[in-house]
Amino acid sequence: MTNVFDILEQHYDEMVAIRRYLHENPELSHEEVETPKYIAEYHRALGHEVREGVGGRGVVATLRGGKPGKTVALRADFDALAIQEQNDVPYKSKVDGRMHACGHDGHTASLLVLAKALNKIQDEIEGNVVFIHQFGEEIAPGGATAMIEDGCLDGVDVIFGQHLWAPVEQGKIAVCEGPLMAAADAFYITIKGKGGHGAKPQETKDSIYIGSQFVVNAQQILGRRISPVKPAVVSVCHFEALNPFNVIADSVKIKGTVRVFDEETRDQIERELEDVLKAACLVMKADYDYDYVRGYSAVINDRETTKFFIEQAKETPGVEELVICEPEMGGEDFAYYLEKVPGTFYFTGARDPEKEEAYPHHHPKFDIDERALLVAANTLAKATLEYLKKHSVSSVI
Repeated sequence: MTNVFDILEQHYDEMVAIRRYLHENPELSHEEVETPKYIAEYHRALGHEVREGVGGRGVVATLRGGKPGKTVALRADFDALAIQEQNDVPYKSKVDGRMHACGHDGHTASLLVLAKALNKIQDEIEGNVVFIHQFGEEIAPGGATAMIEDGCLDGVDVIFGQHLWAPVEQGKIAVCEGPLMAAADAFYITIKGKGGHGAKPQETKDSIYIGSQFVVNAQQILGRRISPVKPAVVSVCHFEALNPFNVIADSVKIKGTVRVFDEETRDQIERELEDVLKAACLVMKADYDYDYVRGYSAVINDRETTKFFIEQAKETPGVEELVICEPEMGGEDFAYYLEKVPGTFYFTGARDPEKEEAYPHHHPKFDIDERALLVAANTLAKATLEYLKKHSVSSVI
C-alpha cells in the first residue's frame, strides 16, 4: 500500500493535468466521442486489455494481477452538462454551453492515474482490477445498464465507486451502509380544460385552478399516505400556462420529480399522484394526460462491503475524517451495478475549506478542490488492494 500511495502522490500533477484537460474539453451525455478515445488510449499505453464501445460509448480496461484472486471493479463516469461555465480559471471550458459541472472530469482523472499506479505493481496484485469508464450518467437512461448488459461486470466480485462531493470539505469521506441515494423519477402532466375570458370563469374549465389544486393536494400523499419513517419527496418543478393577463388557459403543463428509497413507496406514489390529479379534474369536468417515468433506482450500498470500506478509508492517507452521512435525495445510476454485485459508493469531500463560498453541483460556477483527486485515488486503491489481499488464495489457505 505504501508503494501505491507514493506512486499516486508522485503522479498528482498528472492527475490534475488530466482533470483540467477533460474540463476544457467537455462532451455531453450520450454524445461522448473524444473522451472515450482518450481513456482507451491511456489504458492501452499501460498494456491493459481494453474494450471500447461498451454499451455504446463506454470503455472497460482490465489489469490482470501477477497472482490469482478475486476481481474488483472500479467505476468513473465522464460525461458533462449543458451549462455555460462562469468560472474565470485557466482551465475553463473551451466549448460554449458545455461544462463539467459535476466532477466527472475529476472522477476520470483519479481512476486513470490509479490505473497507472496499480500497473506499476501488477506482478504483486493478487487478483484482477476492472476499470469501468461510463458514459451518459447525467441523463437517463444512463450508461450503466447498457454497459452491464454488454458484460462490464462479467466475473466481477465487488465494485467500488466515488463521487467528488461539493457539500463536503476536502479531506473528508462521507458514506453510509444501505441506502445512500434515492430513486429519481419524473412525472409529466397535461391538464385539458376549457379556456375563456378571465371575466367569465364560470364559462371555463379552469386548468390553472385545477393544476393549482393538484400541486397543493399532491403533498397530502406524503403527509397522510406515506409512512413518516419512509423518506420521500414529491416536487413540482414546472408549471406552464402561457396566456395574456385576462385569458384563462385551455391547458396547463406540469412537470416534477419523485424521490424515494424503496420500491413499495415508489409504486404507491405513482398511483396516488394520478388519483389526486383525477380527483382535481373530476370536480371541474376536465381531462388530463399523466406520464410517470421511472428514472434511476436507489443506490443501496452492500452493508458488509461498506463496513469493510469504512475500516480501510479510516487508514488512508489524506482522509482526515470519515463521516457516516445521511442518505441523499439525489440520484445516480451506480445503483444498477449494486443490484448485480456487492459494492460501495461514497462521497469524496471536494470543497475547499478556505473558500467562503462553494457552489453546488450543476451550477455554472461549480469547481472542486483538486486535492480531492488524490484522496479519491487513495481510497479506491486502499479498498481494492485490501479486498484482494483479504480474499486471496493464500489467505484462504
